[in-house]
Amino acid sequence: MKQYYSLLLVFCITFCFYSCDDVLECIINVRPELHNNDMDIARVDSYYFETITAEVKNEPNDNDYDYFFSVSGNVPKGLDIVYEYRRIIIEGIPKETGRYTIRVSLDVVALNEFYFDEFGNEIYHAPLCTNTTSKVYTIVVR
Repeated sequence: MKQYYSLLLVFCITFCFYSCDDVLECIINVRPELHNNDMDIARVDSYYFETITAEVKNEPNDNDYDYFFSVSGNVPKGLDIVYEYRRIIIEGIPKETGRYTIRVSLDVVALNEFYFDEFGNEIYHAPLCTNTTSKVYTIVVR
């Protein structure tokens, strides 16, 4: 029985300290996040504008990361996707009615391994629990 407790203890220690680069970051849930949006309904032959924004959740210095987006799925004809730092812009004049599903994927990378705070102290970026996320959005064109 003691052998099982010893194995369980070793497993727990290993999992807690090696399953994520920084256990505290995982507990606090520091990770990239795409905001929930209900997309506005688009109208055929009318200008449409929508944004999807992102952040590094629970990270006060989330501007210190590069944001890399990709969009896959069915984008309505007439709409363009524009990547602009921490947001995606969907704009244009849709040409066909329908229900369109897109998947937005996001990868974030720290710009530098460290930065200087307001007192000149060198601060290192703690590793994120995950660097990627994705979310599915639906655009309805009437």
